[in-house]
Amino acid sequence: MITMPVSDASQNDADPTVLLKSVRPNIVQSIRAYRVAQLQDAAETTGQHFLYANLSEATTKQEVLETIARSFQFPKHFGKNLDALHDCLTDVVHGSGPQPGMVVVLEQLPATQRFDKEARETLLDVFRDAADFWAERGVAFRVFYSFL
Repeated sequence: MITMPVSDASQNDADPTVLLKSVRPNIVQSIRAYRVAQLQDAAETTGQHFLYANLSEATTKQEVLETIARSFQFPKHFGKNLDALHDCLTDVVHGSGPQPGMVVVLEQLPATQRFDKEARETLLDVFRDAADFWAERGVAFRVFYSFL
């Protein structure tokens, strides 16, 4: 039997708006005790965008970027590189008008020889930069990730 500490259990079963209030508004962090469905519910309840990518089939940087682009419905002209990812997470979205906030889930980031720890950290740095971009504009941008 798996038990959860009281603080984690109450956080996961709480009103969806409380769940997001318990997490800094501009952060990139491990998904840990959160569940994808709860994060999606919290985003929808608070009127924020929910962006989800399951990366379990990706093994390379290119496959990771292609999966993110497809999952997040980036424009067809997306360059499939880290600079283009940053642009799509910031300038393109910012140019479309006021934003209510975003909850991003990157589930099962690969840990392969072709997408190693350095590649994962570089990818997460792009999301950290995007979080900083949105923080300067007073928009919540929370990213949750897990590893395969």
